[in-house]
Amino acid sequence: MKLNLKNPLVFFDLETTGVNIVSDRIVEISCLKIYPNGDEESKTRLINPEIPIPPETTAIHGITDEDVKDAPVFRMIAKSLAAQIEGCDLAGYNSNRFDIPLLAEEFLRADVDIDLMKRKFVDVQTIFHKKEQRTLGAAYKFYCNKEMENAHSAEADTKATYEVLQSQLDRYPDLTNDINFLSEYSAYSNNADFAGRLVYNDQKQEIINFGKYKGRLAEKVLREDPGYYGWILQGDFPLYTKKVFTAIRLRSAASQSK
Repeated sequence: MKLNLKNPLVFFDLETTGVNIVSDRIVEISCLKIYPNGDEESKTRLINPEIPIPPETTAIHGITDEDVKDAPVFRMIAKSLAAQIEGCDLAGYNSNRFDIPLLAEEFLRADVDIDLMKRKFVDVQTIFHKKEQRTLGAAYKFYCNKEMENAHSAEADTKATYEVLQSQLDRYPDLTNDINFLSEYSAYSNNADFAGRLVYNDQKQEIINFGKYKGRLAEKVLREDPGYYGWILQGDFPLYTKKVFTAIRLRSAASQSK
């Protein structure tokens, strides 16, 4: 089924040095941009992560330190990548839990101001898991009746994810061919940050979602326990999570000064 798009939709996949969104880095990114008229535009690039790629990670995606030694570092391509996805919604496989949070971290490290939270996200894995409970390779076989070649290649995974979403729309009549619907359907939670450390309540207020203050209003905690903010900034938290806490603190201070 052809996707019903109001904005361009970028399917993307990252290959990385590992699975920690705070400390790991991108080594390859592939983007497949689908325009509302059906035109497609694809680009894949290697990235020098500036840290060693562990052998156990290379064993999964096949990318070595030698492969990326002459590739650009992320900050060199960050602005062009931001321009490529400007005004687009984003889609991927397990992207809400990993690829989007890690991409947001890389943009922050590169000092590129892009607010990904304004985008719609479609996570094809979430749709698949709600419907069938499988991996991407099994999803590709199940929905498209094809065997995946070059699995864990960013480009192959990106193209397979696009085909799977099209087939999901064909298979399930209750899935509306609309990015707003698919974004809401494939969301696990109403996160205020990408890592899910903060979530919104029904009043769109940020609620802490971990630790001793779990379930409490973040703004109230920051007022009552000033040291908590310093602990967040010094802790092993994603940069975007720290950015959201900072915004809450500044907003609270501004309201109190009025």
